[in-house]
Amino acid sequence: MSAKKPNYLLSILSMNCPRCRKGKLFKNYSAYNFKHTFDMHEECPVCKQKYNMEPGFWYGTGYVSYALAVAFSVATFIAWWVLIGISVSDNRVLWWLLTNSILLIVLQPVLMRLSRTIYVYFFVKYDEHYETNEPRKFDY
Repeated sequence: MSAKKPNYLLSILSMNCPRCRKGKLFKNYSAYNFKHTFDMHEECPVCKQKYNMEPGFWYGTGYVSYALAVAFSVATFIAWWVLIGISVSDNRVLWWLLTNSILLIVLQPVLMRLSRTIYVYFFVKYDEHYETNEPRKFDY
């Protein structure tokens, strides 16, 4: 009897390995330990999948991080519009802009970690037989 496949979205949000969805990608739990925000395991502690695919691999996370920031800004704008309203006759748009900017600054370490997690999920797929199969090798 096979084990239940871990949820894809929950695995990304908990920043687990894309191959086994059990091992943690980052060494430290908190993204706000600024000296160690990007400290990652070289390979998954559970399935031994390497995370650093090639030199310069993580540069692509800038695009994912940008997309997350834009999506977050659109979501806060819509929430602001529905809850408070948008008007050109007062400063409500400026208050949204200030609030959104502060939230983006505060959430930036989490967004950067999340962008790394999403980016590695593009290249490494789930393997339900990770105990017996070899991890994917990347030649560079």
